[in-house]
Amino acid sequence: MRWIEAAFRAPAGKLDELCDKLTDLGADGLVIEDEADFKRFLEENHQFWDYVDEELESQYCGVSRVKVYLEDSSSGRATLARWTEALGIEPETRTIADEDWEDNWKQYYKPIPVGGTLLVLPKWEPEPEGNTRKVLKLDPGLAFGTGGHATTRMCLELLEGLVAGGERALDLGCGSGILGIGALILGCSSCTGCDIDPKSPEAAADNAALNGIDPESYSMYTGDVLADKRLRAKLGTGYDIVLANIVADVIIPLAPYARECMAPGGAFITSGIIDGRQDEVAAAITGAGFTIEQHLSEDGWHAFLCR
Repeated sequence: MRWIEAAFRAPAGKLDELCDKLTDLGADGLVIEDEADFKRFLEENHQFWDYVDEELESQYCGVSRVKVYLEDSSSGRATLARWTEALGIEPETRTIADEDWEDNWKQYYKPIPVGGTLLVLPKWEPEPEGNTRKVLKLDPGLAFGTGGHATTRMCLELLEGLVAGGERALDLGCGSGILGIGALILGCSSCTGCDIDPKSPEAAADNAALNGIDPESYSMYTGDVLADKRLRAKLGTGYDIVLANIVADVIIPLAPYARECMAPGGAFITSGIIDGRQDEVAAAITGAGFTIEQHLSEDGWHAFLCR
């Protein structure tokens, strides 16, 4: 079966009103695409940053629209014509086949070279001919993008400059596991991951298995390290590298704990810091006793390497 996808653009501040009008006309299964909602979602769900790339972000730039789907038939086209007249808005339309739904999302995932060492590779993509980089495979699932968000890239770039071999790593807010898996691929002997999202350990473990990571070298925990003393006891101390790609509001109170759980001479890599919050986070990091050795900035995001 084929379907008509009709995208009605909403005037500024009129998105909810447009949805109400479409519902009153009999439309259901509305798909709302709004730049403000997209940015809010990313701010509140850092675990998906791994999967958001510039191409996807550009699709939401300035967007405020509602998509509806109707059967590609004379009846469906008549219904769409009636809605168009009632709304006074001419939609953008295209036709979609049933089989398109299953795999269309994969178009946003492509191999991404990171730093000088790694290649982030969706599991269905073949390894590029002649590749000399260490491959980090991901199974993103039905989420977003390409594994190329600026915060993740900067963390991996800083990480590859640190790993000499045999280090113990701690990944706080591990999400999909990309940073911890990257640490192991680069040569760390073990990594412990922790995330407040109960779905994260399973996703991270699946991605670790995809890369042939020894389960003995990668352990996962769920919980809030800032609130749970027993969890902090389980995680222990003595880590050579601590990773935290989260958000500024979590990094600030997390900085003292990150220092406590590190081995002497250890390194703290943190990102997820949006433009405008970098000075505030830097002050919290130095206030916790760290010295900032590197400060990277890309696409409106910031990352720090601290000792």
